[in-house]
Amino acid sequence: MKPHALLLPLFAAVIAACSTGPTLSTQDRLALYRQHAGAPVMSFRLERMTGTQQWTPLGDQALAVWSSANRGHLIELRNRCPAMMSAGGISITNSLGQVTARMDSVVPRSPAASRLSCRIDTIRPIDGRSLRDAKRELREAQIVDRSTAPPEPEPPQS
Repeated sequence: MKPHALLLPLFAAVIAACSTGPTLSTQDRLALYRQHAGAPVMSFRLERMTGTQQWTPLGDQALAVWSSANRGHLIELRNRCPAMMSAGGISITNSLGQVTARMDSVVPRSPAASRLSCRIDTIRPIDGRSLRDAKRELREAQIVDRSTAPPEPEPPQS
């Protein structure tokens, strides 16, 4: 057996071990994004002419669309859009690169969606830096060293 053939399963195991741990529920993730989003705006400009962006699904009625690491928009949809959770990508309708709330839609790209479009209800700018900081704090809060953790109470003696 080649030496590098042994490294691949070991590398996969290390990655799996690092990725496990407590994760936020979809509802909690959406609440976190809402906390770091500003007041609703009527529209925003797409950075790319194709109408696709980096995006993060936040349930079946919301998503975050990112134009850069620090600039994004929380888009909440008028109705549920179940196809979005399994979509490999999205398209966003627009007029000359301008996406407008209550006029444009998110179109999930998946075989199950079959050109289903989901109308945008609200658009809110996201503070990407503060969102990243909040996520980091949540991850760090999950790590507790046993030597500094308060002792667990003793069970009552009968």
